[in-house]
Amino acid sequence: MKSTLVRQDSDKLADVVVRGMQEKKAADIVVLNLKELKNAVADYFIICSASSDTQIEAIARSVEEEVEKLTGQNPWQTEGRMNREWVLLDYVDVVVHVFLRDRRQFYALEELWGDAEITHVAEEETPAAVK
Repeated sequence: MKSTLVRQDSDKLADVVVRGMQEKKAADIVVLNLKELKNAVADYFIICSASSDTQIEAIARSVEEEVEKLTGQNPWQTEGRMNREWVLLDYVDVVVHVFLRDRRQFYALEELWGDAEITHVAEEETPAAVK
């Protein structure tokens, strides 16, 4: 079981990630809270859509910059930058997915983690990803 301190850190990190996505007009931002699920690989999956490969990169960079600026963290691992259809930023407790719309529908991560608490972030909403 993770400590309360770790949970609070992942909650704050999730909010910062959402803010970074919003900076570059990410669409359909969804926060999957996986903390209560047995065998979950992270506390949160945060997913958004982009309309182009250029926007995918802009969103990913914005998230990295916001997280580094506010928490000092860099992703433990990144994937997908070469394919430019889906970028994954792995912050261990928070995993960020930035998809082209059709790729997001194909992978359907929201359905794979259907037991998670799911929060849809409104386009104009300020980050309150975690309740």
